[in-house]
Amino acid sequence: QVQLVESGGGLVQAGGSLRLSCAASGHTLTAVNMGWFRQAPGKEREFVAAINWRSISTYYADSVKGRFTISRDNANNMVYLQMNNLKPEDTAVYYCAVVREWPRNFGSWGQGTQVTVSS
Repeated sequence: QVQLVESGGGLVQAGGSLRLSCAASGHTLTAVNMGWFRQAPGKEREFVAAINWRSISTYYADSVKGRFTISRDNANNMVYLQMNNLKPEDTAVYYCAVVREWPRNFGSWGQGTQVTVSS
């Protein structure tokens, strides 16, 4: 089973940028669709983005479209989420996850990384 470890979160001012990284181990990410979701305190889990295993297709939530970019490096078993023009409503714990059913049905995920955007 794949193990996922997220990193790159932090505190940033509105309008700033962060790049989240997800390192996978225990299983190659080749042929595995991957994605990110987030969860804010008191709120339900929210889909953010997904990328297919060949990096041919990507899919984004409307709330992040045009601001976030998902990418991957299969050779190094990494997945990334570049987040630009961050808004306070982007504050949440971000999780990297295996996409079981394209594009929003997630399987296993990591421990998450906190992103806090101040106004």
